[in-house]
Amino acid sequence: MGRTVLDDAAAISDCILKKEEAMCLEKIEEANEMMGLNDSSPGCPWMWDNITCWRPAVMGQVVEVGCPELFQIFNEDTGVVSRNCTEDGWSEPFPHYFDACGFDNDYLEGGGNQDYYYLSVKALYTVGYSTSLVSLTTAMVILCRFRKLHCTRNFIHMNLFVSFILRAISVFIKDWILYEEQDTNHCFISTVECKAVMVFFHYCVMSNYFWLFIEGLYLFTLLVETFFPERRYFYWYSIIGWGTPTICVTVWAVLRIHFDDNGCWEMNDNTALWWVIKGPVVGSIMINFVLFIGIIVILVQKLQSPDIGGNESSIYLRLARSTLLLIPLFGIHYTVFAFSPENVSKRERLVFELGLGSFQGFVVAVLYCFLNGEVQSEIKRKWRSWKVNRYFAVDFKHRHPSLASSGVNGGTQLSILSKSSSQIRMSSVNAENLAT
Repeated sequence: MGRTVLDDAAAISDCILKKEEAMCLEKIEEANEMMGLNDSSPGCPWMWDNITCWRPAVMGQVVEVGCPELFQIFNEDTGVVSRNCTEDGWSEPFPHYFDACGFDNDYLEGGGNQDYYYLSVKALYTVGYSTSLVSLTTAMVILCRFRKLHCTRNFIHMNLFVSFILRAISVFIKDWILYEEQDTNHCFISTVECKAVMVFFHYCVMSNYFWLFIEGLYLFTLLVETFFPERRYFYWYSIIGWGTPTICVTVWAVLRIHFDDNGCWEMNDNTALWWVIKGPVVGSIMINFVLFIGIIVILVQKLQSPDIGGNESSIYLRLARSTLLLIPLFGIHYTVFAFSPENVSKRERLVFELGLGSFQGFVVAVLYCFLNGEVQSEIKRKWRSWKVNRYFAVDFKHRHPSLASSGVNGGTQLSILSKSSSQIRMSSVNAENLAT
């Protein structure tokens, strides 16, 4: 759900190990201070084995721990690892981490395939967001430039475009701040600037989801209600689209400061706090899905109406086209992983949400601006008008070289001629009135 920009396996695993090691060493230090445990004490003391933390045990005791979070990233079905406290100290873990936790040792030995996979995902979403950023910016310029395209529908499209643009920018900023260095020092970054970047990132992602929701809500309202005040509705749409994410992200940031102020806030270990952001997003996705089904039902009824011409195949063809156009506009594809836990199907989620999702802005810009008939006709009209003005300007320059050399451009000359001709016509009309 937009939780991370790049779940780089090496970086995240190192962060997890360092955090768990710091927690384990802190427990060991507290235990030594409070209980006076040391290496000469009977039994087995606290131990950090570079993977997980083992609590102290008496001789002959078997200690069991669950698979560390490191392994849960790559495999959801993890088991239990045990160690026996013997006279010689801790025994070897049994079963081995790789057997109990279902982790492939090839990653630790080679790691090339995993690194290549995540680098490929990063390259894919970098190209996707860059393409979306350019196409959306061009679409915004077109919709802002032509006044005849200014209407409530296009204003909503423009806000959606802005949310996609902000989302792409926030992704690049987050990558730059967190992953600029090749080392893993970002694991322990805890600056105000870094946290502000994360707040901005989550705000942009939430705004994007809510404007997708508003697109569905507006279209559904347009189909259901015959007459409704669009301008008044747009005011409330703006509050929902930009105001609701502001409230949710602000509440989340305040809760993080008081209850989970660790690192750069890029990890969301506290599930309850994460649902402050994820809950409204999932809710908007599901409501949009319901609206999507409702709109499809309405389209079926309208296309099967006896007033609609065409045979049955053309009706279903138009319905399929309408449905495909609505999917990227509503973000219906996000329902695939809407309710799945964050640690489930991480590889598929990365490709789906980061790889394919990065091109959603480009698809929306193409379908709802570049391929829009109203936009194309307005561009063609402006193009014809420009060609006509250019033709008359060049023609006037050839016919009246003395005026052209005076430094007055063709547009100004045409306006002067039109004004003078209108004055001549007015004077002739006045003369005729006086004569009568």
